[in-house]
Amino acid sequence: MSKNFELLQRAEISLGATPGFADDVSVRREESVTPATAGAAEVISTLVPEVREEALKLVQRLFLIPQQPSPKAVVFAGVDANTACNWLCSITAKLLAKSVPGSVCLAEGDFRQPSIRAFLGMDHDRGFVDALRTDGPIGEFAKPLGPDNLWLLPAGVPARDSAVLLNSDRMKERITELRKRFDYLILNASPLGLFGDAMVLGRMVDGVVLVLEANSTRREVALRVTESLKAMNIPVLGAVLNNRTFPIPAAVYKRL
Repeated sequence: MSKNFELLQRAEISLGATPGFADDVSVRREESVTPATAGAAEVISTLVPEVREEALKLVQRLFLIPQQPSPKAVVFAGVDANTACNWLCSITAKLLAKSVPGSVCLAEGDFRQPSIRAFLGMDHDRGFVDALRTDGPIGEFAKPLGPDNLWLLPAGVPARDSAVLLNSDRMKERITELRKRFDYLILNASPLGLFGDAMVLGRMVDGVVLVLEANSTRREVALRVTESLKAMNIPVLGAVLNNRTFPIPAAVYKRL
C-alpha cells in the first residue's frame, strides 16, 4: 500500500465514515436538481435516500459530536476543480439548519468562480465582495433561505483581485463578524490544488474539509495539499469522497 493511499485513508477515517456517492446516484442528483430550477428547499427534497443518508452522517460527525467541542466555522474545499464542492456545501448547510436551533450561514468564499448562488437558483447580486469593499452590517449582504435559520452570503460579482481581498485585514474583520452574527458558518473555497485561497480562509475558521473526486483526484496532489495544511497548523477535519463507485451494490457493503 502506497503512502499516498494511506494518507487518503487516514483523511477519510478522521471524519468517521466518508460519504460515498455511487455513479447512478450522482447522475440522478444532477438530473433532478439543476441550477435553473433548484431553490434552497428543492436541494434537499430531491435527494435520493442514499445521498441524504450519507449527507446527514457528514453533518452529525462534523458538527453534532456529543460531549465534544464541535467546529462552528468550516471551509469546504475541493482538492481539484472536478469536485462538486458547491453542491456539498449547499446540502450540508441545509441539513445542518434543519438539525440545530441556531442560525447557519452558507457563504461563498470562492471569489474567482462563484457558483453557489446560481446552483441554488437565487437572484442576489450583492454579496461577500461588496461587504469587503463597503460598510454596513454583514447581515445586509446575506439573503434568508429556507428554513428560517439558514442564510446565504453569495460572493457577488467575481473579483479579479480576489487574492488581495482574501488576504486583507478587512477579510479577517468580516469573518469575525460572520462568526458573531451566525452560530454556524460554512464556506465554499477555490480548489486547493490550484489556489491558496482555502488555506487563507482556513486560518480564520476552525478547520477545512477536503472534497475529493473518486477516479479523478490524484493521490499525490491530495497528499501535497494535506501536508501543506498541516504545515500551516490548519486542522483537516476530514475528507469527503465524491462519486465513489461500488463494484457490488452499496447495500451489500453495509452488511460487510
